[in-house]
Amino acid sequence: MDRPSQIIECGDLVLRRWRGRSDFALAFRLIEESVDHLSPWMPWAAGHGEESTREFLATSEEKWASGETFNYAVGRDGRLVGMCQTYRGADPRGWGLGYWLHPAATGRGIATTAVAALITEMFTLPGVEYLEIRHDLANTSSGAVPRRLGFTEVRRERAEQPVAPACCGIDVIWRLDRPASPAAGGPAGPAVGAPARRPSGRVPGHPDPGTGRSGTGGVSGAPRARGC
Repeated sequence: MDRPSQIIECGDLVLRRWRGRSDFALAFRLIEESVDHLSPWMPWAAGHGEESTREFLATSEEKWASGETFNYAVGRDGRLVGMCQTYRGADPRGWGLGYWLHPAATGRGIATTAVAALITEMFTLPGVEYLEIRHDLANTSSGAVPRRLGFTEVRRERAEQPVAPACCGIDVIWRLDRPASPAAGGPAGPAVGAPARRPSGRVPGHPDPGTGRSGTGGVSGAPRARGC
């Protein structure tokens, strides 16, 4: 099975795969410092703790191995600033995207850049025909990311329970189709964000350079991420 790269570089950002037990302290601190920011939008945040962090990291390892979900830590200037993920949808042609940031990292275009890099990476894989982002209608910050990246709103539907306190319970779903290739007789289409590239050095927050609803994240028992 084809998988995305374990490390993706884009400008001053690095997305890298979460690494089980060795990442416990980093993941726990990132979530701990973000709980007040995330709790209004993400039901799982209220249950954050050491055990839920260990469960998230173990599940991330299992789902990476199975090809169901690919969870990434987002690093900038040597510090972790958020998470993003891509997960297999019910339609085998489509994958979902999710993302959230540490409160100190918001408002700088980091989520948009990280998601753009992951989009570029996913569209290099055969069989990925479209990507989707889902967020609560009230979470306008999350909705700004797919809008900036050229997604089209395709539907709205009632959210699965439980719903976080600030949510209205209506999910907005955005879709981006795979760009047509010149060989297929269509235009190549605009590039999405800066091109991702393979790493040349050590990864922020990790000792080894290594080889999704949005505004929420597939963390601590949440089945998938959503964007912040």
